[in-house]
Amino acid sequence: MLTQRQLFLKHNAQTSTTPLLLEFVKAKGIYMYDQNGKRYMDLIAGIGVSNIGHCHEAVVNAVKQQVETYMHLMVYGEFVQSPQVNFATALASVLPVNLNCTYFVNSGTEAVEGAMKLAKRYTGRKGFIACKNAYHGSTQGAESLMESDFYSIGYGPFLPNIGFITHNHLPDLEKITEETAAVFIEPIQGEAGIRVADQTYMQALKDKCVATGTLLIFDEIQSGFGRTGKMFAFEHYQITPDVLLLAKGIGGGMPIGAFISSAEIMSVLSHSPILGHMTTFGGHPVCCAAGLATLNTLIAANIVSEVDEKGQQFKDLLKHPAIKEIRGKGLMLAVEFNDFDTNKAIIDACIEDGLISDWFLHCSNSMRIAPPLTITKTEIEEACTIILKNVNLVTRAEN
Repeated sequence: MLTQRQLFLKHNAQTSTTPLLLEFVKAKGIYMYDQNGKRYMDLIAGIGVSNIGHCHEAVVNAVKQQVETYMHLMVYGEFVQSPQVNFATALASVLPVNLNCTYFVNSGTEAVEGAMKLAKRYTGRKGFIACKNAYHGSTQGAESLMESDFYSIGYGPFLPNIGFITHNHLPDLEKITEETAAVFIEPIQGEAGIRVADQTYMQALKDKCVATGTLLIFDEIQSGFGRTGKMFAFEHYQITPDVLLLAKGIGGGMPIGAFISSAEIMSVLSHSPILGHMTTFGGHPVCCAAGLATLNTLIAANIVSEVDEKGQQFKDLLKHPAIKEIRGKGLMLAVEFNDFDTNKAIIDACIEDGLISDWFLHCSNSMRIAPPLTITKTEIEEACTIILKNVNLVTRAEN
């Protein structure tokens, strides 16, 4: 009889030739457990998804209650479904007044796709600007916003009329013109290795978009829902985008994404023609119930207020000559080593010691640290002890 691992390799489509092949049977809080009962500390939260931890009681209860009430009823936008209404209303209550209208989808890349259509329809323009080393998703439209040829080779041609700028580089803003429908930007770049834009740049970007009538679209799929020490990363800059993209952490582990704008901008999808954007499962009642429970938990437990201090604890403890730099805000951090081989060896050794991390698509020499926001100070100490132990082992062997 074939094992689960053998069946996985036989019947599940593979995304690499060397999957980790870790087999987990349950997860709770910041931990995942394999079939032998070994416990692993999840220091990346499923890549920024489990912001309040795995299987949080509030999310589990919300999911159970909604499953017993109703699940899919109709394609998005036709029926008044309380989970969608309540979550959208709650989001509006924590966002600026011009971000009061939400379109729920199934994932981050779908949020990007919807926002691309929205920007073209609202502005009547065709061009986009995105940042080099960005990552906005893997569908054809979203991947058109990624400048890197490494991950896109063999899958083109992609959408035309897309220009690229360097993140946090003021002179490139001149590429934004009255032909540009929207600028897509991560205020804190994720897969580039956690690159934080400065205030001067972000204000100049906002001013340039206003001057040219260009929509400013913030991709906060990784940075949203408390990850950076504020509910949304744009709050660090006192700048509000025209469109906000969310996913990953907003569902408490359930699949959901959203693009959010003003009712005025979003209204263009409803006419000339009608059904300007459609989704069957977007805003699934169970996912929306989980999302509302996640947001309520972040607020009620005041979780976001502790994120900066926890991030600083990682920075204070992770001191080693082999660590070149630690970048980021809150619990969205990158630990940079000399090269990929060193980073990969440390990550692999940490996995053996029961700690899960990884690297970044466009920054393979840096280790990702993005645990559930509920991680405790004691758990941070334990995590740093494991990391430093293996930094010592790997770099000593290299020398």
